[in-house]
Formats: sequence, structure tokens, C-alpha cells
Amino acid sequence: MAQTSNSIDPAVVGEEKGHVRLLTLNRPRQLNVISPETVKLLAGYLENWEKDENVQLILIKGAGRAYSAGGDLRVFYEGKTSKDSCLQVVYRFYWLCYHIHSYKKTQVALVNGIAMGGGAALMVPINFSIVTDKTVFATPEAAIGFHTDCGFSYIHSRLPGYLGEYLALTGARLNGKELVALKLATHLVPSEKLSELEQALVSLNKGDKDQVKSVIEQFSSEAQVDADSILNKQSVIDECFSKDSVEEILQAFEAASMREGNGWIASVLKGLKRSSPTGLKITLKSIREARSQTLAECLKREFRLTINILRSMISDDVYEGIRALTIDKDNSPKWDPSSLENVDEKDLDKVFSPYEPHLELQIPETEECRWGGKYEKSAYST
Repeated sequence: MAQTSNSIDPAVVGEEKGHVRLLTLNRPRQLNVISPETVKLLAGYLENWEKDENVQLILIKGAGRAYSAGGDLRVFYEGKTSKDSCLQVVYRFYWLCYHIHSYKKTQVALVNGIAMGGGAALMVPINFSIVTDKTVFATPEAAIGFHTDCGFSYIHSRLPGYLGEYLALTGARLNGKELVALKLATHLVPSEKLSELEQALVSLNKGDKDQVKSVIEQFSSEAQVDADSILNKQSVIDECFSKDSVEEILQAFEAASMREGNGWIASVLKGLKRSSPTGLKITLKSIREARSQTLAECLKREFRLTINILRSMISDDVYEGIRALTIDKDNSPKWDPSSLENVDEKDLDKVFSPYEPHLELQIPETEECRWGGKYEKSAYST
């Protein structure tokens, strides 16, 4: 994960071009991680432009080789001695996630590179999410003792079968073709045509969705997934990741790895076994609860989980995970508890317990969100 920048350049640059507004995530050397400054600037621009009658179309892109690599983990790590120091920025980013899902004006995300975790929350819910042959998506939070956040418990729980559990627990990566096939993105455009598409949208100078879509389709390609894509392994994923517990999932996945044609499982299984037991357990429980919840309910639960994890309510794993990944970079985290069987189910319930009403994330309950993909109905029943 990228480090916090000391650059004087703003984290986000906003430009006005007729009726079009262009937002550029502007810390390429840090892979455009989402810092407190990023959240403040994004929220400010989007809130002001939504109210501005002169604004019709908003384009969002990332400078350099990343759209956004997600939250700035160092900010969380450096705030660990003051467990509430990140509360304000977390609260504002969750509100921003909700705002993007329900935004009133036409938005286009131009995603040419890494879009992970919270960074992907600035892509999937947007009206038109344009990905390329260079796009890489993942939600890898569980591995470091965190959880699938920023609305992705809602989104993953609505993917076909149990693919959402697979993506959340393993942190598996998807490419542009796979994202379009899953409706996590709307169009695939060759990376060399992305700049030309951007200029065409600026020249359109309108936010009419039909016209915007027509322009994008002039540059888009068919998204035919590769033969070895994880999307072609749905039966194995459903067989294993439909189990009731992480322990049962690992057991089933290990058994499946012994069968002919399942050699791909070995490396995935290795990663799962190296992940935080607490992170895996929280993440599975979160995705399962999301299957019967609204977007607002999911965001409120994810907010509680984020705050409780950062407060080390039941474990310091998130700080140990960040240390091993980005501080010391030894990739040798020491989890506590160190095994799945030692994660107390009663402790898990504590992390999920609702706050007093005035302490919850205050977002509207009834606003209809934009993203539904193709899979609005739950495939999982309790």
C-alpha cells in the first residue's frame, strides 16, 4: 500500500469545462490512496456540483497507473494510539460512499489501473464505470484483519452465487472484462482510447444519460472473459463458499483442491491460511448479513465494524496487518488470536452490536441506490 504523500500538490484536482466537471485523483506516486484530504476534497466538489445548475456531467479519473488503491493505511496506523482520531474521516467517507450511490447527476468513472477497496467504491456505484485492459479490482481487506467495507458487503452479497464471499475472503483480483461481465463496471474500453473518450465526453457537454452512453459505446469493446477466468469456476466456488463458517469453507476448498482440474486452488488456499482469522470471520458474517439488508443498513453496519475494529474492540489484528504490509514490510503478521477456532463467536457479536441511535451513521433509510447489478435477489437464505 502506498505511503502518505508530503507533496504540496492537492490530492484531488477539479476542473470546469463547460457543463462538464473533471475530478482527478492526483497522488499517482501514492497510487491515489484515499487520505483525509482526498475525502474532504471529493465530498466538497461533489456536494457543490450537485447543487450547481450549470453542471450536467462529472468525470472522475486517477492520475498515473492507478484509479485509487483504497484507503491510506498509514493514516489508520499512525492514529492507533488515539483510537477515535480517524472517526471523523471514516464518517465522512461513508457518507460520501452513500452520496455516490444516490448522486443526482450523471457521473462517469474512467478507471485505467488499480481500483481496490475504498477506491473501487468510487467506481462501481457510478452511472458509467469505464474499465480497460489495465484495470485491476480487488477487495483485500480481510487478509489484514479488516473487513469488506465502503458498501461492498452490499455489492458482493448481490453477485451470482457465492462469488461475493469468495472475493471478500480471498481478495482475488478481477480484470476489466470480468468486471463488465459481473456488472461491476458498465463498459470496457481499450486503454489507448481512454483519452479520446474523455475528450469526446467533454465535447458532448451534456449529462443526458442516453447521449453519454452512445458516446461511450463508440469506443467500447465486447467483454469476453478468458477461459481461465474465476467466473468460469462458479460451481466450485458455490460448493465451497456457501458453507456456514470460515472453517467449513476452508475444509471444503481444501478437499476441492485435490480434484483434477482444480490446481488453481492451491495458491488461493495458501493466501487464505495466511490471512487474519478475525478478519475472515468478521468479513463472512458481514457479507451474510448484507444479503438481507438495504444499502443504508449495510453502510451503517460497515461503519460500526470499521470503528470497532480501529478501536481494537476484540483484536489488534488490523494494526498488525498494516505493520506487516506497509510499515515494516516483512509480510509476517502475528495474528491474535492465531487460529480460526480461537476467535470467540461472542466477541464477533460485540463487533456487530448496534450503537445508540445518535452514534450511528446518519444516512437516509429510503433513498433508492443506483447499483443493483443483475443480481438484486439474495441467493442465500438463513
